[in-house]
Amino acid sequence: MRPKQHETTRSCDLFRARLDQIINLKHELVQLAGKLDWEWIDGEIAPLYSDQGRPGIAARFVIGLLLLKHIYGLSDEGVCERWVHDPYFQHFTGEEFFQHSFPHERSDLSHWRQRLGDKLELLLAESLRVAHASGALRTRDLARVTVDTTVQPKAITFPTDAKLLHAAIKGLNRMARKHGVRLRQSYLRIAKHAAMMAGRYAHAKQFNRHRRQLRILRTRLGRIIRDIRRKIAGQAELEEAFTWPLTRASQIRSQQQRQRGWKLYSFHAPEVECIGKGKASAPYEFGVKVSIATTNTRAPGGQFVLHAKALPGNPYDGHTLRSAIEDTERLTGREIERAYVDKGYRGHDAPNPHRVFISGQKRGVFGAIKRELRRRSAIEPVIGHMKAEGHLGRCYLKGTAGDAANAILTAVGHNLRLVLAWLKILLRLILAALSRAFDAYPGFKLAS
Repeated sequence: MRPKQHETTRSCDLFRARLDQIINLKHELVQLAGKLDWEWIDGEIAPLYSDQGRPGIAARFVIGLLLLKHIYGLSDEGVCERWVHDPYFQHFTGEEFFQHSFPHERSDLSHWRQRLGDKLELLLAESLRVAHASGALRTRDLARVTVDTTVQPKAITFPTDAKLLHAAIKGLNRMARKHGVRLRQSYLRIAKHAAMMAGRYAHAKQFNRHRRQLRILRTRLGRIIRDIRRKIAGQAELEEAFTWPLTRASQIRSQQQRQRGWKLYSFHAPEVECIGKGKASAPYEFGVKVSIATTNTRAPGGQFVLHAKALPGNPYDGHTLRSAIEDTERLTGREIERAYVDKGYRGHDAPNPHRVFISGQKRGVFGAIKRELRRRSAIEPVIGHMKAEGHLGRCYLKGTAGDAANAILTAVGHNLRLVLAWLKILLRLILAALSRAFDAYPGFKLAS
């Protein structure tokens, strides 16, 4: 059910303090809250509310919390804790009076991320609109873009055979306890010791002993799989509940380190993929590939992210360029005149291949195009900021939907951080101009 409309009373309360009386109204976060079109956002997500039940959470509250989380690089728990003692956070989410306790549950953020789904792109479009309205982004900056891909690592440990086998044993035991299946033997203590010794033997290059510990883990995992299948035979509900856990455990038990084809790299996150980007420091990364599109030239407020999208399945970079350009044009409403990419996009499927310039290309590169092609590598620090200051460096959200939401919200947080810095600079320039004006006319005196 839609939440009740919040009515601003503009009146004082004997026991509560109004936020507009205790905060600086010139603060950049207050200015950003005034520039965001909350009514438009509320209208776009209105179909997500049910027609029945109790009133839901206000759209500004939950959307504001998601934006604050990715602007400041906080966790779900962290943004809820900071909201309680930060009046600027409370004003940003639409509160009128200062609140001394968090009014909702932390899990509401997880539910709303799943509920928003594809509509998260609306927040990216709104961040670009706010940047354009504040003067940090110009219309001509949207015509020439740089496109690149990176890896969004998942929150998993490095997947060795011993770790995967141990995780499968623990996962099956956890499922058995949850559904009341009494196992013949859990092997938890044996598996823990074998996984620990396998890592030690591998580090000492004692590979015969290392392989012996792996055989112990595989044997115990196979016993647990067969034991569970015997215990749940003929029980439809249990067979359905154990279908995927047993499938993952069987895959982990059967796969080898250097086999070709699909492999499972995490028991609890089967969507994780092994991606090699040719880095000397990290030859292989485990997560999902993400496509990023930024402005080629530096806008007055910085280099903004125009498009971000998770690409499950580890597709070839060149096969993703067409969709990246089309989605960017749809979000910005401006046709892309030139796109600059690296050599990983050779053989791309762009709709206008003559307007795509690849790093190292000589034919047709001269004048302004040559200067803009040299700026192609400027997208790398943008990706670095999104990983270091945002959540692109490690995704803690569940499933492929969590990967997609994390990529988009990280791009929104990067854009809004640039807008906040731009608003802070504007305020300083205005104050400096006023100070110079008072110095030039000493007859004017500030009110005391």
